[in-house]
Amino acid sequence: MKIRITLLIIMVFALSFQGITCTNYLVTKGASTDGSTMISYAADSHIRYGELYWRPTGDWPEGSMITLYDRGTAKPMGQIPQPPHTYQVIGFMNEHQVAIGETTFDGRLELVDTTGIVDYGSLMFLALQRSKTAREAIQVIAELVEKYGYASSGESFSIADANEVWIMEIIGKGNRMVLDKKSKKMVNADKGAVWVAIRIPDGYISAHANHARITGFTLDNGKTSISSKNFKLLNQPDIEVVYSHDVITFARTKGLFTGKDSEFSFSDIYAPLNFGAARFCELRVWSMFNQVNSQMHKYYDYAAGALDNERMPLYIKPDRKLSVHDLMNFKRDYMQGTALDMSQDIGAGPFGLPYRWRPLTWKYEGKEYFNERVTATQQTGFSFIAQMRNWLPDHIGGIFWFGVDDAGSTVYMPFYCGIQSVTNCVAEGNGDILTYSETAAFWVFNRVAHFTYLFYNRVMPDLKELQSELETQFIAEIQEVDRKALEMYKSDPDRAREHLTAYSGKTAETTVARWRKLGEFLLVKYLDGNVKKEKDGEFLRNPWGYPQPPSFPGYPDAWKQKVVEQTGERLMTPESK
Repeated sequence: MKIRITLLIIMVFALSFQGITCTNYLVTKGASTDGSTMISYAADSHIRYGELYWRPTGDWPEGSMITLYDRGTAKPMGQIPQPPHTYQVIGFMNEHQVAIGETTFDGRLELVDTTGIVDYGSLMFLALQRSKTAREAIQVIAELVEKYGYASSGESFSIADANEVWIMEIIGKGNRMVLDKKSKKMVNADKGAVWVAIRIPDGYISAHANHARITGFTLDNGKTSISSKNFKLLNQPDIEVVYSHDVITFARTKGLFTGKDSEFSFSDIYAPLNFGAARFCELRVWSMFNQVNSQMHKYYDYAAGALDNERMPLYIKPDRKLSVHDLMNFKRDYMQGTALDMSQDIGAGPFGLPYRWRPLTWKYEGKEYFNERVTATQQTGFSFIAQMRNWLPDHIGGIFWFGVDDAGSTVYMPFYCGIQSVTNCVAEGNGDILTYSETAAFWVFNRVAHFTYLFYNRVMPDLKELQSELETQFIAEIQEVDRKALEMYKSDPDRAREHLTAYSGKTAETTVARWRKLGEFLLVKYLDGNVKKEKDGEFLRNPWGYPQPPSFPGYPDAWKQKVVEQTGERLMTPESK
């Protein structure tokens, strides 16, 4: 279906989709090759720095407080009490193999609560520090926003442990200020949030990418579905839906919904679909689904922006089981092999660059246009694959596969969730987005990526060769690392954790060193647009030690044609005229 885009539509979604750019995949035990659960996340941001967060376990005296900061600005938001004990967190996975990812959606912006103090970032860290299961994390999130107010726009959370995978979608309730008779102060009568959480059925996968995806859901029956009034039932294994008790009644009071309760759709009411939500967000979900399910072609028009077509389901059953390596490769998707492949149009330049520099929308001669928003993007601060395995002790079972910068040119390095410290190359404080550090993985990977962008299709084969070598090596090593750690764990858990800490640290530092060497190699090989002759990584010289002459690949014929079309005979040699 041909989609006509009017200036009005562009104006509506242009502002909404410039900054919310993350992608999550969710995989259940029965959908993975080894029985692990997995979620993935990409922190796509123009100011996010790639570092591995570290929160050790803590025992807190009564009266201890924690200061909360806004995830987007670092502005202090307020303080809340600490619980008696908090769990260790590395990145976005804790020591009990609970992992959380997110993508932001604007939804109805009038529902943002400017009085709340707990934003989406604080919710993630607080839930990880206070939860032993995904279900506990959902309850922690719900209770925190109810008590302290929710300080963000709409959010989709991927929440998983070693047994289950959930998606939770949440949005604030706006500001309805009233005078509190007791304190004599104006307070928000609608403090809190409305939300829904759904367990992904075993054997299925899901995804979300900056738009709410939960539509209808089973209403409270006490058997498979409960509202927040019945949290006491949440740990019953058959419960697969839980939602805020007022998620429908609040929509009614705001005049957002007038139908039957059974007709209620969270996404349609709180985050109405528009062209941008489909083309910039749902398209990323479709692209991943399309790689693992042969029936997804029927949703292409919808994902491309034809809103009158049937929406994609929240979750699907893949045609094959997925591995951690599959998820790594999905993070590198730029619609290759489809009609929207970003390496194939004029914007890719002569060397097939599948990226477009921001802004996402742009004007020319009074009309507005857009670049495709795909999964792989240059402004990723970091991304991860969280892998949880229930047949191993938690400290060994959880692996946080962590990569910095652009997922297309990163290497996912394994960090066990039971490690006791974080190595320097990925540690917090080793540089930041405005401070270069030659020892920081983020800056080493960025230098290589920026060189790659110059001659993308020429340089990427060299990069992918090392990328594949390292990731394949790490995946192959895990079984032996697990075995050794498990043997130690039986008699001395601390020794096992020391072993995992040493392995994770050495792997990361070695990876960064190898990547720095790759950058040096690429600079020499492709200097000035030439290509030096080399074999197995060694540059070739003549018998007297002088460099073999480089080759001059020049430009592909398709690009030459465009130059000729634009310049006519101006650049043609006299002999050819």
